[in-house]
Amino acid sequence: MKPAPFEYHAPTTADEVVGLLAELGDGAKVLAGGQSLVPILALRLSAFEHLVDLRKVESLRGISRTNGSVRIGATTTQSTVERSAEVAGVVPLLARATPFIGHFQIRNRGTVGGSLAHADPAAEYPAVALALDAELEMLSSTGTRTVAAADFFEGLWTTAVGEDELLTAATFPVWTGRCGFAIEELARRHGDFAVAGACVAVALDGSGAVERCAISTFGLGPKPLRATGAEASAVGTSASDVNADEVGRAAVADLDDIPSDVHGSADYRRHVGAVMVARAWTKAIEEAARA
Repeated sequence: MKPAPFEYHAPTTADEVVGLLAELGDGAKVLAGGQSLVPILALRLSAFEHLVDLRKVESLRGISRTNGSVRIGATTTQSTVERSAEVAGVVPLLARATPFIGHFQIRNRGTVGGSLAHADPAAEYPAVALALDAELEMLSSTGTRTVAAADFFEGLWTTAVGEDELLTAATFPVWTGRCGFAIEELARRHGDFAVAGACVAVALDGSGAVERCAISTFGLGPKPLRATGAEASAVGTSASDVNADEVGRAAVADLDDIPSDVHGSADYRRHVGAVMVARAWTKAIEEAARA
């Protein structure tokens, strides 16, 4: 198949991009890496009168660290994140999630912002952003605003980005102290979207108790989800006394919108999701205990 006809735009600044979005309205679509959009267009599952390519907008690329956080430009490629020693050192969960995304050819073109804005419920980056309380920066012709990841993902392939807005960057807080991070997922084969997956971040205090933790799941609903109940039950408890299997079961206990499809029923996904949380929890605790 070939995409429906469209007019191609290649602005060189972010202001030009949002100017075009304001002018063209809902007939325009932003093109970043294109790894999700191009197949959709080619299969004519969607069509747009205008494509606004971000490739020439240099200001949307790059990784920088400021004030206890790491800011990653929206068109920074996933392979750049994968190769970044800085990201691996200060936002290890993001670095560890990246190899799960497609294959290296996909990651060479796919972008951080593209994955977040596409908001596939089985994708890794949205779940990482949610677990780490990332903040998403958006620009429009009227100004800028920042949205917390908890408010950014609204539903199936739906985010807080308005029709006239451009996602420009994601900022990830840097966890310090005795921390551990892990991501686990089950997919039919490496590179496929996850049937079910989990991200875990844990910080221990000096006595070995859970001082802080974050658990997010993906593939288990219309958007990535935080397991706040499971988190609350673990905080303040000695890490050695927390049963990983119980954490896993608690993380999926209240999920009521788990999908069923050819890859697995809702019951199967719930079971696998609990196992993924338990495995990720165990790995994160082990890493934190060594820190």
